[in-house]
Amino acid sequence: MTMTERPGESAGEDTACCARHDGHGARPGAEAPEPAHERVNRRWNEILQETRVTQTGVQILFGFLLSVAFTPLFRELETFDRVLYVITVVLGAAATGSLIAPVSIHRFLSGQRMKDELVEAAGRLMMCGMVLLALTIGCTLLLILRVVIPGVLAEVLAGGVMLWFGLCWYALPLHLRRRAVRRSRTDDA
Repeated sequence: MTMTERPGESAGEDTACCARHDGHGARPGAEAPEPAHERVNRRWNEILQETRVTQTGVQILFGFLLSVAFTPLFRELETFDRVLYVITVVLGAAATGSLIAPVSIHRFLSGQRMKDELVEAAGRLMMCGMVLLALTIGCTLLLILRVVIPGVLAEVLAGGVMLWFGLCWYALPLHLRRRAVRRSRTDDA
């Protein structure tokens, strides 16, 4: 039995799946059902690719944040800006931890026949890491804009960017998911 097979799965199910992929017995335009072991492997590969993208970004941002404290201008920051900097660095560290965690979990659980659990945990950590990354970017932007632009405009611009992130990263995917569910219900009816 492979790592992702469940008791009771048989080779016959795989054969039936192949027949569906060949177009026999499938509705025109409908995707063939994906076997559980293929789905979990596909999801894991998607998480790995997403992790590669986000890890690079968060590590570059975190490295930048760490270097800021050693610049001459840092000593001139007001108390609020120093507090904002500390919050930003902590958020960046937490985002880095969440986005790298799937790699560590995979190393510890590799070969333990726990890919379903691994994919579930990694997916949750990625979502958490994305929220932390968005907050880190927003706080970094606010910190930079407060130094460059005096007044309330810095807060307005940072808030606008955070709203944009919320729309692109969360609202749009949720909207598309709801639309797909409605379309699926309509097609099934």
